[in-house]
Amino acid sequence: MKTAIFDLDGTLANTLEDLADATNYGLVKLGCPVHSYDEYRYFVGNGVKKLCFRALPSDKKEYEGKLLEYFNDYYSKHFLDKTVLYPGIKWLLEGLGSNGVNIAVATNKPQIFAKSIAAALLPDVRFIKVLGGIETRAKKPDPAIIEEILSEIDGTKNEVFMIGDSAVDINTAKNAGIKSIGCLWGFRRRSELEEAGADHIVQTAEEIKNIIFA
Repeated sequence: MKTAIFDLDGTLANTLEDLADATNYGLVKLGCPVHSYDEYRYFVGNGVKKLCFRALPSDKKEYEGKLLEYFNDYYSKHFLDKTVLYPGIKWLLEGLGSNGVNIAVATNKPQIFAKSIAAALLPDVRFIKVLGGIETRAKKPDPAIIEEILSEIDGTKNEVFMIGDSAVDINTAKNAGIKSIGCLWGFRRRSELEEAGADHIVQTAEEIKNIIFA
């Protein structure tokens, strides 16, 4: 049995511009400077609260809660404006599923948005779980989200892969005792994945399929 657990932002879908637009909307409302899309590559990955904290100027960190409110209000209406799947992702997930691989999502994105994006962009993929950030579960790189996914799967002979684009995902895999695959098309650089100790680093979705079925 094989299980492939995917990060969402920067792995399955390019969500960066919608995340940035929502945060910049809130920053403008607060009278704070905005950031470029490229800067947001290093703000995301640890949940929306941390995104808001990182985006605020050093002398305005106390507005994290208010920025989060503005973010949620904007993002709830615009989270699919610019978000698209990366090349080959639909083909990859459908191919894995048709060959008996369990497919799941483990992301720090708020769970309500994670489920909505997965349903909208990948309606034909049968996920065993789509889990996102909730207050009652520790965020990645804590392995709790992986443990919850695997608790739904029977059998001890289960080869599990965590696939993501950042050190957060690689460290999550390490903490959960599973294999990791780092994706170069996401928000972070190869050097980050290498330093985190990814078991594999790939440039295409096809490479992921080859690794899982090796």
